[in-house]
Amino acid sequence: MHNRQSLASPVWFLLVGTTAALVHWGVVVALVERGSWSPLAANLLAWIVAFGVSFTGHHRFSFRGHGRQPIGSAGRFAVVSFTGLLVNETAYAMLLRWTGLPYPIALMVVLATVAVGTWLLSRHWVFRRTSAGR
Repeated sequence: MHNRQSLASPVWFLLVGTTAALVHWGVVVALVERGSWSPLAANLLAWIVAFGVSFTGHHRFSFRGHGRQPIGSAGRFAVVSFTGLLVNETAYAMLLRWTGLPYPIALMVVLATVAVGTWLLSRHWVFRRTSAGR
C-alpha cells in the first residue's frame, strides 16, 4: 500500500496543483479583464484564493497518510506557499516588464516553474511523514 500511495502522490500533486493553478489563473484573468485590476495586484488576490484549494487538496490527497495534523502542516505549507508567492510575483513582474509575453501566458510559465519548488518542499518538509504516518 505504501508503494502504491507513493506512486499516486505525484499524480495527485499534479491534479491538485493544476486545479489550484487554474483557479489562480482564472481569478487573475477575471480581475484583469472584468475588474480592470493590474495583473500583479490580481495575482496577489488569486494566490489567497488558490492557497485554500492547494492546501486542502495536498493535505487530503497528494500527501495523505503523512501523519501530520492539518494545523501543523498548514503553517509549514503557508511558509512554502508565501515563499512561492514571492518568487512568483518577482518572476511575473520580470516577465511582464522584459518580455512581450501576454500576461496570461507569463503567469502560466511562472505557475508551472514555482510548482516544482512547491513539490520538493512539500514532499520533504511540509508533509514529511511522521512515525504516526508510516
